[in-house]
Amino acid sequence: MIAYLVVREGNKWRDVYRLTPGQVMTVGRAATNRIILHDEVCSRNHCEILQSGSTWILRDLGSRNGTLVNGVRVEGDVPLEPGQLIQIGTCDLAFTFDLSQAFPQIEEKSGLDTETGTHVEGDAAATVGDNEPEIIHRRRKTRFAGRIESESRERHQQELAVLYRLAMEMGAARGSQQLADVVLNGLLEGTSSDIGALLLLPRATPPSDEPGPLTAVAYKANGDLQYQHVSRSLSNVVLKDREAVLARDVADDSRLVSRDSLGRIQAKSVICAPIRMDNLIYGLIHLYSTNPEKLLEEDDLEFTLAVADQAAVALDNLRRQEALAEGLAKVRDENLKLREQIGIESDLVGTSRFIQSLNNTIARVAPTDAAVLIRGESGVGKELVARAIHFSSKRRNSPFVCMNCAALTESLLESELFGHEKGSFTGATGRKIGKFEQAHRGTLFLDEVGEMSLAIQSKFLRVLEGHPFERVGGSTPIQVDVRVVAATNRNLESAVEAGAFRKDLYFRLHVVEIQVEPLREHPTDIPILAEHFLARLASKSGRAVRGYAPSAMEKLAAYDWPGNVRELQNTVERAVILCSGELIGASEITLSELGLPDAQRPVVSTGTSSVPDLSLDELEQRHILAVLDRTQWNKSQAAQILGIERSTLDRKLKRYGVERPGL
Repeated sequence: MIAYLVVREGNKWRDVYRLTPGQVMTVGRAATNRIILHDEVCSRNHCEILQSGSTWILRDLGSRNGTLVNGVRVEGDVPLEPGQLIQIGTCDLAFTFDLSQAFPQIEEKSGLDTETGTHVEGDAAATVGDNEPEIIHRRRKTRFAGRIESESRERHQQELAVLYRLAMEMGAARGSQQLADVVLNGLLEGTSSDIGALLLLPRATPPSDEPGPLTAVAYKANGDLQYQHVSRSLSNVVLKDREAVLARDVADDSRLVSRDSLGRIQAKSVICAPIRMDNLIYGLIHLYSTNPEKLLEEDDLEFTLAVADQAAVALDNLRRQEALAEGLAKVRDENLKLREQIGIESDLVGTSRFIQSLNNTIARVAPTDAAVLIRGESGVGKELVARAIHFSSKRRNSPFVCMNCAALTESLLESELFGHEKGSFTGATGRKIGKFEQAHRGTLFLDEVGEMSLAIQSKFLRVLEGHPFERVGGSTPIQVDVRVVAATNRNLESAVEAGAFRKDLYFRLHVVEIQVEPLREHPTDIPILAEHFLARLASKSGRAVRGYAPSAMEKLAAYDWPGNVRELQNTVERAVILCSGELIGASEITLSELGLPDAQRPVVSTGTSSVPDLSLDELEQRHILAVLDRTQWNKSQAAQILGIERSTLDRKLKRYGVERPGL
């Protein structure tokens, strides 16, 4: 059977609670209880009612003043019988299976829904006792959404004009506070209320979720009247049923106005309307009148619900805008941090005359849109120079896009540079935006531009000359604004003479040339670079390495660095990983034989001389093969030891015509 608890405080029966099998009904002063009693005699967690089998049990929770059942103090678990009164201070809780027999005051007319414990409308209006208030109207849908009878058309049109004005003002609101002010000003002008508030939930809540706490965003009052928060009971009814309610005679009713407000206001009528859209509820509008001669009417309820519905649309738009703004701000912040990090890592470190001259050249070239050709050996830091040019230019807030022209085949390089349309070739499952489009209004850095095929050079040249291009498989012309910075370690002049590189493209790229010297040409920067890489790599890897032993620094300074700055960075990173103490020792510095001084380089015996009778290419080939043999032809590991890129190693092996033995 369905069991109920009916709560009486003083001489008024005020609430009905349905007991749910499997759930514990807690009673006490604390706000976490399901039944909250405002009596100092009541403990914060006083007692609980739960079902055991087919019997409902009362359990005192060690309360200070005890729990009485029909005047007898109980201990432990006590079975409850219908008609018994649980007494806690001045509060009585009647236990019953039949509401009509719970107490004589509501035998004739019960306005309580026995399924939900909430008030209903119409002939069964809520009257718990002769002096209790009535919820006289409920509305789920406003009449403004339907057809209007002819006799009320004139008033309806006037109200629609007011609603239209309010809707325009709501749409122009720039925040929840401003929206709330517009809503309350309109309601106090358009209804009989003299106090109102707009209360919001932490988030839009569907019916399946428990709503969070309500927060009063704004309130308005005529004169010196003070707003008192809507009671939990009334707000729960409206939040649960998603219906607006109008109630009367609420001066002494704890269901409709917070008990803390009793004696300070004399509310004669109350409207509480949900701010809802689709299946979500955002909060409540709470209005009440303290004037017995100017009570809130059904028309006020209709108007309030219409305003609440419009406010929900405006609030949803505001929250969407705020979410987009927050997301954009987050992306901008992340982008700024990334740019700062890139800027830090792109610093050209050193104090030598060469570095000073390089920085001066970059400072002169960067503000222009001139194409730049950066030349130098592999590993000298050509990309760092390109980044420094970009981040010192007026394009610094636009993309910096890198592309290695030697890493891809001709067809893939064309797709990467210019993009492709879906189905343009096998594997093209969707549209791809090319590097040129990605770099729009920014800088496109083309590394190893000398490796580009003649066919790609022709299309590339047209884009550099300002002509639009088309994606692979597409027919739509695309115009971009891109500054091109190219880099190469090849002799482009020889490639032009051999017909492997277009002369017109060479002159288009060769507007400004920057020559980046190898590290061996400015050895005074080696200790500075080594310290720079150590600090950054130790921080990134979390290692407690703080410096170099003198012998280690001497070893670094004496090395020739054929792999240039990249080889130095790789060497320092390897040393940081292998270091077991706070200082990197000489034994933890692993160097390639290519850069060792002659006195330290192993001698290759020819039978007639201690000096190897080999060309530089032959010596390089032997060393690369020796490193590959030592790493069992692990090309990635060998490239790291050699201080070169994996793609560079592949090209060298191809040039030598060397393949792994046994393949």
